Amino acid sequence: MACDAGIRPPGFARGPSETTGRHVPSGKRKRVNSFRLFFVGGLTSYRALFYWLSPTIYIPSLIVAPIFQILLFAYIGRSAGLQSDVFYVTGNAIQYAAIPCLFAMSQTVSGERYQNTLHAILVSPANRFPLFVGRALPVMGNAAFVSAFSFAAGCVILGVSLPAGSIPGLAVVILVAAFSCTGLGLTNAAVSLRVRENAVLSNVIFGFLLIFTGANVPISELPTWMQDVSHVLPLTHAIQAARDLAAGEPFSDVTGLLATELGIGIAYLAGGLALLRVFEWQGRKHATLEQL
Repeated sequence: MACDAGIRPPGFARGPSETTGRHVPSGKRKRVNSFRLFFVGGLTSYRALFYWLSPTIYIPSLIVAPIFQILLFAYIGRSAGLQSDVFYVTGNAIQYAAIPCLFAMSQTVSGERYQNTLHAILVSPANRFPLFVGRALPVMGNAAFVSAFSFAAGCVILGVSLPAGSIPGLAVVILVAAFSCTGLGLTNAAVSLRVRENAVLSNVIFGFLLIFTGANVPISELPTWMQDVSHVLPLTHAIQAARDLAAGEPFSDVTGLLATELGIGIAYLAGGLALLRVFEWQGRKHATLEQL
């Protein structure tokens, strides 16, 4: 054969290692593929599966709704003489990050089932960590944007003034809260592979977080068993950290709360990945990858 003799026919393309004269290590190639799967694949899946009919649906759902939630509880608090406006602005602005985290993560994972592409993903040799966690990165960014916009709008409408030095710390708190809640969203997304309608479950979890995270009721005033539950939920410690910063405390005083919030997010993220692996194993064993 001409190729065996070193003579290449016209149009025969050289491989990457032949063109550069270097051999690309397989380990480096795997890392490059993982990074590409994490960033490019995650963004592509997010754009494809986190769907809304038009921007006019996104605006009332994730821009207008959190502002009205803040105003509702702030005016209830005013009329009852319970807490200050800053209490409700910080609590509800951060808590509303749960909506994009829960719904977007469930759509970017369970959407594969409804599009009949789940089996193609699960039989691929791709590393599962960048495959699924990469989808969480755009979700986290969207949640942080929704939370920050709600925070700013609530402060402007209600006339809440914050210490200028607290703004950078509050930005960090919002990012940590978005990450932590995205971890819960991945767990919720894994469960969505085993339930018929995940929107109901996501709404239940959102209401659960609204009550248990101290968004509108101080944790100290909750029953003891509810306090115990709140300490292992995302957003609880981030909300407290935001309130401490808004009260003028230095950022160094809330690093412990943020570390706890970060640890909770990592735990839920690991739990979601573990559930996905378990459900994948069950699907392979019983030949029911898209079981409802």
